[in-house]
Amino acid sequence: MSSSESSPALDALHRYTLHESPTGDRRALAALADVLDADAARAGFDTARVPHPSGDHLVWTLPARGVPGDPVLLLTHYDTVWPVGTLSGMPWSVEGDVVRGPGVYDTKAGIVALLAAAARVERQSAPHPEIRVLVVADEEIGSPTATGLVRAEAARARAVLGLEPPHPGGDLKTGRRGSTRVRIEVTGIEAHAALDPDAGVNAIDELVDQLVRLRALVRGRPVLLNTGTIAGGGRTNVVAGEAHVELGLRFSDPADEDAVLTGLRSLRPVRDRARLDTRLLSHRPTWRPDEAGAHLLDRIVGIAADLGQGGLAGRPADGAADTNTTGALGRPTVDGLAPPGGGAHAWQEWVSAAGIDARSDLLAALFTGLHTAAPCRGDGA
Repeated sequence: MSSSESSPALDALHRYTLHESPTGDRRALAALADVLDADAARAGFDTARVPHPSGDHLVWTLPARGVPGDPVLLLTHYDTVWPVGTLSGMPWSVEGDVVRGPGVYDTKAGIVALLAAAARVERQSAPHPEIRVLVVADEEIGSPTATGLVRAEAARARAVLGLEPPHPGGDLKTGRRGSTRVRIEVTGIEAHAALDPDAGVNAIDELVDQLVRLRALVRGRPVLLNTGTIAGGGRTNVVAGEAHVELGLRFSDPADEDAVLTGLRSLRPVRDRARLDTRLLSHRPTWRPDEAGAHLLDRIVGIAADLGQGGLAGRPADGAADTNTTGALGRPTVDGLAPPGGGAHAWQEWVSAAGIDARSDLLAALFTGLHTAAPCRGDGA
């Protein structure tokens, strides 16, 4: 495909990309949400919204046709990491198979493939179970306002398909590290650092000691701990009255996750008169591969092979997404069904134009083919 050629899929992706949609920008998200809801309705979905001040979550339903039982749930998001104005330095472009622009890979192309697949299934009047789609507005910061909705939708789903980007090369994702964002706030007491230091309580010193405690808790475990931001105090001649840190934690084992998070909740001030507040900003539990997910992957790989998309495989991923929640609940879950590409969260972000069509073909076949297998059952069924 040359840069001068187009297609309905690329036209849709172009429109979505021009609607820049950073997490938390309610006005920008609302503008794109209107466009997405209209396209979803044209594809045959009933559309609804779950309102939130930082951005509404979109819920789309394709009513069942001839297939009773639980729905198939698809998870995706329309927020990106890119602020409004990014297009000026990272413009939309199509060169051969490479499509560039903020959010094309993570994960607006996945929404394009999904809507094209649903429209095709509806045109063909093919039998399919109910298809539920949850399009989240704050996935890029851990879905703090959407996780409850993800849990509720997953509770009645026969299978969960994640529309996050795949592994390099297109393979699917069958597990994810747990991911937790934590904020620790310390309140001390300000005082003159030279004339009356004992009247104060240094919040920065307290925070440093708490970080040492936390690192001791993590030491020896396969846990990634990243100190993302830290700030506090004001002047060098004033005992610091406030300090805070935001941490990122990644877990590969639920036992380590439980031990570290329990330890975090148990932190107490070292200094008299210091106050300590520890809270989770977002939490996605560890999703480990299981039998239900393996069965679902086998079905997807078989359906892909029938389409001529042989060689598809799956393996766990390091990154986190909303499928952490559904997989940890024991729901049969496979992620990475968005089109292949690369450069997520980077200036070289790109997606494959041919991959959009291929993933659309696969999704349409999954909508009409997954129900022919024995029901997928997880621990939560």
